[in-house]
Amino acid sequence: MAQWCQLQMLDCKYLEQVDQLYDDSFPMDIRQYLSKWIESIDWDTVAMQDSLATVRFHDLLAQLDDQHSRFALENNFLLQHNIRKIKRNLQDRFQEDPVHMAMIISRNLKEEQKILATAKSAEQEGEGTVSAMVVEKQKLDNKVKEMKDRVQVADQNIKNLEDLQDEYDFKGNTLKNRENEMNGMTPKELEKEKMTVGRMGFELRAKRQDVVTQLTDLLNVTQALLSDLISEELPEWKQRQQIACIGGPPNACVDQLQNWFTAVAESLQQVRQHLKKLQELEQKFTYDSDPITQKKAFLEARALDLLKNLLSNSLVVERQPCMPTHPQRPLVLKTGVQFTVKLRFLVKLQEFNYQLKVKAVFDKDVTEKKGFRKFNILGTNTKVMNMEESNGSLAAEFRHLQLKEQKVAGNRTNEGPLIVTEELHSLSFESELQLNQSGLNIKLEAISLPVVVISNVCQLPSGWASILWYNMLTTEPKNLKFFLSPPSAKWSQLSEVLSWQFSSVTKRGLNQEQLNMLADKLLGGNRNTNTNRDVSLLNPFSFFPQQGANEKAFPFWLWIEGILDVIKRHLLSLWNDGSIMGFISKEREKALLSDKCPGTFLLRFSESSREGAITFTWIEHDVHDKPVFHSVEPYTKKELSAVSLPDIIRTYKVMAAENIPENPLRFLYPNIPKDKAFGKYYPKPTETTEPMDVENPERTGYMKTELISVSEVHPSRLQDNMMPMSPDDYKALSQYVSPRDIDAVVSSTLYGELTDCCCVSLNTALQSPAQVQNRLNA
Repeated sequence: MAQWCQLQMLDCKYLEQVDQLYDDSFPMDIRQYLSKWIESIDWDTVAMQDSLATVRFHDLLAQLDDQHSRFALENNFLLQHNIRKIKRNLQDRFQEDPVHMAMIISRNLKEEQKILATAKSAEQEGEGTVSAMVVEKQKLDNKVKEMKDRVQVADQNIKNLEDLQDEYDFKGNTLKNRENEMNGMTPKELEKEKMTVGRMGFELRAKRQDVVTQLTDLLNVTQALLSDLISEELPEWKQRQQIACIGGPPNACVDQLQNWFTAVAESLQQVRQHLKKLQELEQKFTYDSDPITQKKAFLEARALDLLKNLLSNSLVVERQPCMPTHPQRPLVLKTGVQFTVKLRFLVKLQEFNYQLKVKAVFDKDVTEKKGFRKFNILGTNTKVMNMEESNGSLAAEFRHLQLKEQKVAGNRTNEGPLIVTEELHSLSFESELQLNQSGLNIKLEAISLPVVVISNVCQLPSGWASILWYNMLTTEPKNLKFFLSPPSAKWSQLSEVLSWQFSSVTKRGLNQEQLNMLADKLLGGNRNTNTNRDVSLLNPFSFFPQQGANEKAFPFWLWIEGILDVIKRHLLSLWNDGSIMGFISKEREKALLSDKCPGTFLLRFSESSREGAITFTWIEHDVHDKPVFHSVEPYTKKELSAVSLPDIIRTYKVMAAENIPENPLRFLYPNIPKDKAFGKYYPKPTETTEPMDVENPERTGYMKTELISVSEVHPSRLQDNMMPMSPDDYKALSQYVSPRDIDAVVSSTLYGELTDCCCVSLNTALQSPAQVQNRLNA
């Protein structure tokens, strides 16, 4: 089943996550109309090639034209208009930068896959066990149902009371008329009629007391439910949102919270209507100790206070500030770059549609802080909340906000007590709601989580480090002085957040063994005694400084960021399928490989590369059958951009002068044949598989080349413990070089001049040893 079809079958909480992926930059309409075509394209590849991205951009425009034609045949004018508007917006936004569009589509497709995987996992975990969250949700649902049932009962009782009072009024007036007219009623009949009216009066008084008591109980139930929502559910939702912002599990569905808030608001509005009806009944008939007269004002004030409390807590930041260019790094904003933020009003009542005008304010309540930067907020900073732009919820999305630093006289530098990436700022949203029936104005306010403002994209990793540390340790959104005296964190907290950084951008987080290695690296010493030790953060830029004898000049966090980047760019599939062990110490590496057969290797990340690099280590045995370990010089993004890691592993050669080059890599740890582990990533054979005629290279116009990785090893290291070239390797090499020339090529000193881990172009024009020697002389 197509991915888009699977998504539409999910529960609302997952559909809401899908909804958050799409905005004006790439509308969901395109995903819907062109879903089959979109899923047929390899957008990862498109995003890496400008020319291909341009082609696909124009293909997409052509697809939209076809869709427009279909709507024209259906005489659907509105959808024709929408398609034309979408096409114009795409051209304005991506005509000069189609790669950006490809990156957005690629990211969205991956996020959709993660949502599907999460939904499937949750479904499997839910079979046989019920989570605590589900239990709490059921309790609240039951309370909401009880409240609604009470409202219906009160509504029916007030109608019965109105009918009873009308009948009592009618019989009472009839009795008076008969008494006045003296129409022949006997005293006995008259007495009986008076008794009937008297009983009705007594019943009416009891009914009034019952209705007032029921409304009092209803408000008690509503107040208890409202307290649960405001003091427990809403803070928990905000905390889950914090966790989701720093890579944790996706936030629970805000739609459910909205349903609860709306149900309470509807009930309170109905109670207020009930009290108005009681007031009308009181005006028609009252008496001493009338419970309506005694309780009416109190109940009205109480219902209004509850409604005001509910409404004043209903404005929330549904989607935290985020630059569309860095969707997985929310709360870090760059000056001059547009960012988006979305608000929702949790009380969804039609009477509030288009009634709330929200204004965005930057650093509203910040007191003067010497040396801290100040910013102006640019763009459209006011929005009217409506139900038409957000799948029926009452929401407003700010899409074009940006920040500009206020300049001061002279050449200003950051003179504050904190560096730029430790300064925390706030984004507030203000509105006002008028309750016309009561003549009251309710002030509404929501505040985002603290944001870090950077002026250069190179500050993004450090800014994100501050966001991680803050949201890991506090839930107070107004604590903007947090980093003046930042608290410490335990490894148990930190390890979970580190794992989230991987699971949020890939399909795999960090396992316990990988986390153990990071604990050793970060904490130093014996891990068993240090895993619970607090890690102090005095300066977020030096986030997690490395310690111990192998301490490097760059922070631990920047090392992690470099590895994340190289995974996203070059190693995503290998990381997702578990081929990369990644984080493992050299001692542990040797322990794992020591009892494996020669040629077994594993992949791990380099500890010495700030930008992120990967290496592999394999085992051999010397003449005394002792294990010998070899590690290749790490491959950085530069090498991986030229040749993929599976290709490097496939073509890797070790050689020494006068020795035949061979690939020492045979099994991926623990014992997976190399080609089985990586074969699916090898390049597909071209349509022309015949080897080129080396006697007549002009047949194709080009000399065929292939980039291979070669390591030079001293001959003594190869003696007796290196395997001869396998038939498969010999056959593969013979596709590019004639058999009579293989010996000449590999025996020449050409390879003796190679340094470790260099990429060599094996040229099929080399036809004889003489030509090899000529090339060397040149």
